[in-house]
Amino acid sequence: MATKVHKYIEAVGRRKTATARVRITEATKPTFVVNGREIEKYFPTLELQRAATGAMDVSEAGKLEVSVKVVGGGIHSQAEAVRHGIARALVEMDIEKKPVIKKAGFLKRDPRMKERRKFGLKKARKAPQWSKR
Repeated sequence: MATKVHKYIEAVGRRKTATARVRITEATKPTFVVNGREIEKYFPTLELQRAATGAMDVSEAGKLEVSVKVVGGGIHSQAEAVRHGIARALVEMDIEKKPVIKKAGFLKRDPRMKERRKFGLKKARKAPQWSKR
């Protein structure tokens, strides 16, 4: 009994505290699933959908089956983490697409995170009101 083996490429994309594990496979019919739901259901606005699929649009990727598991962060941060993961996977799939994707800035990880709160302060840097007497 022969089983069909799907060859996929996996990559991890991150932004702030969001992490996306992306798997892309060449397919006859393009599909895009995020956490078991269609992209239109997971990212309700067109802006978020465009943010998530930006790397595919820029690189003019063919018909791909994209499966994503994303955790942490907010919804916008998750969309950009998905884009980062797809960009990395597309470069791994076809190295000739790297200059186009890199020029668009999709291979750069956005490291900006919320700074931790320090002892004796109200927030990361906000100090309590000071009075002379």
